[in-house]
Amino acid sequence: MPRISAMGGQDTDHRKRPRRRGEALDAAIFQATLAELAENGYAKLTMERVAERARASKASLYRRWPTRLQLAIEAVYHTLPDPDSPPDTGSLRGDLIAWLRQAAEALAGPAGEALRGLLGEALSDRDGTLQIRRNSQGVGRRAMQEIARRAAARGEIHPASITPRRLEAAQAMLRSHFLFQGVPIPDHVIAEIVDEVVLPAFMAGPPPGP
Repeated sequence: MPRISAMGGQDTDHRKRPRRRGEALDAAIFQATLAELAENGYAKLTMERVAERARASKASLYRRWPTRLQLAIEAVYHTLPDPDSPPDTGSLRGDLIAWLRQAAEALAGPAGEALRGLLGEALSDRDGTLQIRRNSQGVGRRAMQEIARRAAARGEIHPASITPRRLEAAQAMLRSHFLFQGVPIPDHVIAEIVDEVVLPAFMAGPPPGP
């Protein structure tokens, strides 16, 4: 039965709930965090509300994420496509388009709505800006590195043509369209990013020396 709190209301006894650990618990917490962000925005996000929605204890949240900012960022990026396993279509162009389509679909869903609110409110905080930058660049760059590595192994591009700026271009342009023009991101925009910017950059070969 629910316990009566000192304030006179009912307080759910977390010991009565099914015990979840590891990925199952994390998944429930991430889902609850995204729902809270989508409904109420980052400004009203609290660990208490997430714990209640996820049917978890606050202690389980704080053990994993000391701050709500860390929780919110990880919840959003957890739902994006796995950067270590981007699509393998057999060609550089096919891989790029397939990966960007996956990212665009994720941005058009709850994660995108949550990310928009998170960016709008967390970027005023220097630590928040740094954390978001690390996550966004890390996810996109890991996927692009794997896609470019495959292309180099197939002989489509020169290995020395894989540079940090070229790896970041596609994600940066997709993110810019998402932030300033909204969703859904049209398929022709993805094709233009690939055909007009990313492919020519990689095909240009190694960058000139200093």
